Amino acid sequence: MAARLVTALLVGLLVVLHAQLWSGRGSVGNVADMQRKLDEQKASNEVARQANERLAAEVRDLQEGLEMVEEKARLELGMVKANEILVNYGK
Repeated sequence: MAARLVTALLVGLLVVLHAQLWSGRGSVGNVADMQRKLDEQKASNEVARQANERLAAEVRDLQEGLEMVEEKARLELGMVKANEILVNYGK
């Protein structure tokens, strides 16, 4: 009698564990779905990272470009800013 009770208890426990494995929060299907969502989010993050890098490079180019234009205007054209005195030591 006791052996049958223990066997029934173990079979019941096995059924409960299998039920949790195939349905519920930590189930195989749920984990696969979460993994798919994670992969999609990683791909989306990579696209956003590349877009951010392109924008940062464009900003750097614009900043350096303006500085280069200003320097060229000063050296080649002798342009000065307001309230600035140009001192030329001769070339």
